[in-house]
Amino acid sequence: MKTSEPLLFLQGFLRNPKRVGSLLPSSKLLAHKIVHSVRWDEVRTIAELGPGTGAVTRLMRAHLPKSATVFLFERDPKMRNNLKQTYPGFMFHSNASYLLKRINQEQIHSLDCIISGLPFFNFSREMRHNILSQIHTALRPGGTLVLYQYSLYMKKQLAELFEIEKIQFEPFNLPPVFVYVCRKRLDKGANKMSELGES
Repeated sequence: MKTSEPLLFLQGFLRNPKRVGSLLPSSKLLAHKIVHSVRWDEVRTIAELGPGTGAVTRLMRAHLPKSATVFLFERDPKMRNNLKQTYPGFMFHSNASYLLKRINQEQIHSLDCIISGLPFFNFSREMRHNILSQIHTALRPGGTLVLYQYSLYMKKQLAELFEIEKIQFEPFNLPPVFVYVCRKRLDKGANKMSELGES
């Protein structure tokens, strides 16, 4: 018998609360807000970091062209295996800290979009820096980052690396959440990474 998604998510949280970050999967309202923030006509390569039980992934698949290359990075093995059964055409990896390595192995050298639900607040400074650096490098110039967090803690760091187009608040998610919609700058964004490492 297949485990229900809320129970699967709760089990993942209890196993590793710092990595999962929430007791419940993303709400449908949040998933719609995230998916509607992406310019899907520009997307041919995409990665989702921390898809959990696939609340966003379900809606994302409906907007993707058939030829799109999709990477899902999910650390929890039970949730990852559940996603593999549902999305056999996607590529799966366990650790977003190896984002660049994994996409390069598939001869993909840049992504059009990255969607992330990783709980950066719970990560060490080194891990935050490592993953943000890889996100920045992996995105093509003008590429989109949609990141949802439970506070505005990441605003300053994101503004140093990306153009923040908007921040939306979703009060009907549990817990309430902020959605950052960012775009990689076309010019001098690359040298900001060293400044972030020093801050």
